Amino acid sequence: MVKDAAPPGRPAAGGGASSGRALICGSIAFDTIMVFQDRFKAHILPDKIHMLNVSFLVPQMRREFGGCAGNIAYNLRLLGDPGYPMATVGRDFGPYAEWMRKCGVPQDYVRVIDSELTAQAFITTDLDDNQITAFHPGAMQLSHQNRVDDATDVAIGIVAPDGRDGMVQHAAQFAARGIPFIFDPGQGLPMFGGEDLRTFIEQATWVAVNDYEWQLMQQKTGWSERDVLERVQALIVTRGASGSVIHTRERDYLIPCAPPKAVVDPTGCGDAYRAGLIHGLLRGLDWEVTGRIASLMGAIKIESRGTQNHSFTRAEFAERYRASFGSALPEGAL
Repeated sequence: MVKDAAPPGRPAAGGGASSGRALICGSIAFDTIMVFQDRFKAHILPDKIHMLNVSFLVPQMRREFGGCAGNIAYNLRLLGDPGYPMATVGRDFGPYAEWMRKCGVPQDYVRVIDSELTAQAFITTDLDDNQITAFHPGAMQLSHQNRVDDATDVAIGIVAPDGRDGMVQHAAQFAARGIPFIFDPGQGLPMFGGEDLRTFIEQATWVAVNDYEWQLMQQKTGWSERDVLERVQALIVTRGASGSVIHTRERDYLIPCAPPKAVVDPTGCGDAYRAGLIHGLLRGLDWEVTGRIASLMGAIKIESRGTQNHSFTRAEFAERYRASFGSALPEGAL
């Protein structure tokens, strides 16, 4: 099925901001982030991977507010957009709730499950920015208790990594309501087989993955780039320091990587990038500008530790955009 209709309330390319909201279905989690002052490859023997038993000394550790829905909503708030996370959290959510209030991120569709803990990620990063993550889903496993129908004035959605049932049901609910959405399987990709992924793609308006996820998606679905583009308006593939590619039916847009001032912490860069995508879609911007805004959001995020500790003014963002890409932001882009 080809979805050609513009999102409800979204202006044509180059228009002003939409009055509708972005509904962000995904996880809210606490991130415990540890830094290993060496390289994993120096301690993992390829021929012994079947009997792996390693321990990494991590003298640096911190706890951050994270989760895909929380991160995307935070970044959308920086861009001045109404982003509403839809997630399930646990009885320990209090400090995170206070942080969201302080940042102006709405909690209208955040459901507290008193019998569970909030999802927790334990992330170890080495000197090459490789990461090993252990994840306890907690209340996230009950994300299907939230329904897209509970939200009002939704112009665009995203199905980001979340509980399996929640991702399946939220995608179907977006499709049933005719709300365009991004399918962003992320670290949830291993939960789904080929038929599941083909269904998601059939329902979605856009697909966003990194280059590894795209290779895995092709293997699982048996679908090529052309097959996916017969069903969605764009396939967005991020490639880390090599930038990103936005594939559409008409052409491919090669989006350069915005140069960061420092490479500090890659955690959450993908979520920042996706906030840039949502911002461009809400504003009706063309893919060139949308991709560059997304790229710059990732660069700004990588300069700070944690996923929600960076900030900027609109003037600062506009200047960074000009310095990064050699052109000014179009009028109405922020």
